[in-house]
Amino acid sequence: MDLQELVEDVARVLGAPATLEDRAFQLLAYAAHSGDIEGEIDTVRRDSILRRRASDEVRAYFEGYGIAAAAGPVRIPADRGLGVLARVCVPLRHGGVTYGYLWLLDPGELSDERLARAAPLVERAAAALAREARSRQDLGERLRDLLSADPEVRAASGLDLVPPVAAIAVHSAYGRVVPLWTLPRGVLADPGDPLTAVLAPAGQARAVAETVQAMYGTAAGVGAPRDDQNEVWRSWREATLALRAAQRVPAFAPVAEWAALGAHRLLVRLSPAELTELAGAAEPLDAELARTVEKYLDHGGRARETAEALAVHRQTLYYRLAKAGRLTGLDLANGEDRLTLHLALKAATLLGGPGRT
Repeated sequence: MDLQELVEDVARVLGAPATLEDRAFQLLAYAAHSGDIEGEIDTVRRDSILRRRASDEVRAYFEGYGIAAAAGPVRIPADRGLGVLARVCVPLRHGGVTYGYLWLLDPGELSDERLARAAPLVERAAAALAREARSRQDLGERLRDLLSADPEVRAASGLDLVPPVAAIAVHSAYGRVVPLWTLPRGVLADPGDPLTAVLAPAGQARAVAETVQAMYGTAAGVGAPRDDQNEVWRSWREATLALRAAQRVPAFAPVAEWAALGAHRLLVRLSPAELTELAGAAEPLDAELARTVEKYLDHGGRARETAEALAVHRQTLYYRLAKAGRLTGLDLANGEDRLTLHLALKAATLLGGPGRT
């Protein structure tokens, strides 16, 4: 029996509209019943069916009742401001883990005894979601093969993707286990040290990256989408390089997308030794001078805008720029010298050098 049939049986047994969602509040199946008329369908149920998932505000409201850790049904009162009718949430737990939620609209008719009638169906639904989670874990382990630069290893992965997809690299937190099984369907993930690998539909990649990054509390990089799964490994390489920028460049933290890196796409490809050599031109500058010059160059040499961004008097700016010129031996009025120093400062940023705040 599939999830749709299970939900329909629950709705029939309990005589109530039923909705089944995974741990990420993504709609998996829903069923009406004979009394499910327009006046009884609240905004949340309608949006869940039409948009396939609940809003963040609604999720926070429901999670506030402790549904993630609840061992049995949780009764949630109505909230007119959110467009929520009273309902019962039945956590779908298997082996002590919550894999999803069964939602039942309840005008006050679903007693504990009545809910107990659906217990066998609830157990079957929880077991089905647990099996799917284990299957996703197996697929996640094969994901590493697909991300390999070796074509023979990629071919052995046996994965069949629905393009376009984008790879995501997230810096793992040592010893921390995060609930990757709660990610939306269609997302593959494989935890690792130091990098967790994720593959998501291109349209969801940014949101998925932000979710996993928040789980670890570290940083993430997102590669460019690929239509050919034989090219997904390139997206993974881009994701790891974008992660490097997210970890070092405040403007890109905590989630950096390869497509948004601009000139940094060239710099993040350099080895630490190459970056150190490039950053040498900025070595004589202390943190304050480095920050001043970088802001000045970032603003295209416009003194007034730079002074405002740094919250200093324009004469102070001119003094610092002149001092930087003397220390480095570079002329900021010369285009080649400007480029040399600008690249040096960006390289120093990736190395964690002076001027970083």
